[in-house]
Amino acid sequence: MSVVAYAAEVAAARAAGRPIVALESSVLAQGLPIPANREADRRMRDAVVAGGAVPAVTAVVRGVPTLGLTGEPLERFLARDGVAKVSARDLPVVMVQGRDGATTVAGALTLAASAGIDVFATGGIGGVHREAPFDESADLAELARSSVVTVCAGAKSILDLPATLERLETLGVTVVGYGTDEFPGFFTARTGLRVPAWVETPGAVAQMLRAVRALGRPGGILVVQPPPAAAALEPALVDDAVREALRAAAADGVRGPAVTPYLLAAVERATGGRSLAANLALLEANAGLAARIAVALATTA
Repeated sequence: MSVVAYAAEVAAARAAGRPIVALESSVLAQGLPIPANREADRRMRDAVVAGGAVPAVTAVVRGVPTLGLTGEPLERFLARDGVAKVSARDLPVVMVQGRDGATTVAGALTLAASAGIDVFATGGIGGVHREAPFDESADLAELARSSVVTVCAGAKSILDLPATLERLETLGVTVVGYGTDEFPGFFTARTGLRVPAWVETPGAVAQMLRAVRALGRPGGILVVQPPPAAAALEPALVDDAVREALRAAAADGVRGPAVTPYLLAAVERATGGRSLAANLALLEANAGLAARIAVALATTA
């Protein structure tokens, strides 16, 4: 018997073989400030539906891994009411403790893979931290073992992007640019880092995932697309903001899971809120692309 609970709409989609897109919940409970987190939830869900798929926000709800966070539990997550940040390793802990847990990329990938959901959308993946190369996100290892298409805007700008791309190569993660030949930097479209391959259609991504599975390899496909042009920030602006944020984090003694939300908040202040607008725009765009890929997988199976 599955330990995962499904919202009614997600359960119906699974039964009918309709395309589903998994979404993370940490961006709602920890990543974005109130009330921007509610706007992000709406925009991501609407983009998935507009793309022809069913959204399934992943979470642990009072100890139960859940695909399809809705209703009163969603309100608790949006209000930040005692919600833990849950990576893949934390899932069994919050399950046994009966707690609410918001899934990171790694946590969401674990639940999506266990439920047989082929496509997952997020903003930016975690990676290798700047000035602390030993600090590496669990997202990278989970990308290497989960047979899922992950759609994102590259790795978060606060990270060491060249090192992150190198680690993805070492771990054997297939990285594909969608409409770009560069690895985007979350808030920025251009980084000067080339991706090994790029595609122009959702169908091509679907074919690549099938090829990975035909070879019997673990892992899936990491699809990166730049943030929408109207919202993308200049690399120099972001780099200056990140360097200042890193100095502030060191002075304040911020470490571990608290680093990423701290740095993102500091960058938002330094950019006058432009990074928040970019974050919302890229979350919506990634959810829409993920839906189109999910449809391609469902219609060409």
